Amino acid sequence: MKIKELFVCLLFFFAFWAKGQEDTTHIKSYADQVMIRFNLDTNIEKYILSDHSFKEKVILSINNRVNTSLSLDYKIISASLSFAPHFIPGNNENDLKGHSSYTDFRFRLFLNNFIQTVYYRKAKGFYVENAKEIDPSFEVGKEPYPQLPDFKVRNFGGITAYVLNKNASLKSVYTQGEWQKKSGGSFMPFLDYEYTIFNNIVDGEKTRDTDFDIGANMGYFYNWIIAKKINISPYLALGFGGKFANYEDIGDNGEVTKEKGQYFTSRFAGGLHIGYNTDRFLFGGKINFNSHFYNEAKHATVENNNIYGLIYVGYRFAPPKVVRNSYEKISKKIPIL
Repeated sequence: MKIKELFVCLLFFFAFWAKGQEDTTHIKSYADQVMIRFNLDTNIEKYILSDHSFKEKVILSINNRVNTSLSLDYKIISASLSFAPHFIPGNNENDLKGHSSYTDFRFRLFLNNFIQTVYYRKAKGFYVENAKEIDPSFEVGKEPYPQLPDFKVRNFGGITAYVLNKNASLKSVYTQGEWQKKSGGSFMPFLDYEYTIFNNIVDGEKTRDTDFDIGANMGYFYNWIIAKKINISPYLALGFGGKFANYEDIGDNGEVTKEKGQYFTSRFAGGLHIGYNTDRFLFGGKINFNSHFYNEAKHATVENNNIYGLIYVGYRFAPPKVVRNSYEKISKKIPIL
């Protein structure tokens, strides 16, 4: 509770601080340029299962420590593809943690103050990260972790956000498609929704669980321009929602039963971005966290924690003629572009 209370206090602090700031900003757009960006990040999903009656906690993680991603931006469109190369140190400890795979594809549209994101994410091959806590006799680095090689998670989701202050550019923080010349911030209400499919093989039986999550959130970001080409941008978000689950339970006799559940969820998120920007070259770093949790049973809590850092390098250039002409043809058929 102390952590959540701290984030609530910080959110209100940013809100009151923003009132005393000058919100008259000037935003430079790079929509007429193509931007490519290369990222390195530690965006690794973890699932935490807690049983309060026995004070036990199981942390499931994938055997990847660093992901790479490539993004492409032009006009109001931004797309990115992330994956986890096995040649990067920390991504290839298969003997101890098993084999894992990870893919994340995201597509964004920036429509005035609206930002629409859709994504697909897939992770397969998990291991019990806190094996030492569960079994004190476990020797880290000398014996394999307990593994779930067939456990696969697929996420189909989206985020619909609206920036209330038109003079505050979330795009300058989100994808660096703009540059905000004067400091300013904004509240940002947003909806997030996600359909998740869990597949596993238990005692030779295939299982399939599904979740649908939806949440209403309020966030706040502030873009602080500390120098002509450098910005620092903190943000916080709090939200509540619902989870609608369909899952299978395998009994001791091997019989599979299907059950349903509805849960109230709470979530909080935040982060800090530091960036350097010129008309052609840009680079920076971010640290972000996301946490969703809910009570599945009287004494059990399920959390999905995601804490990661990111480093990016990008370059802008004039669009090739074929790209410009193709976009113009498509925009005539799809007016919102």
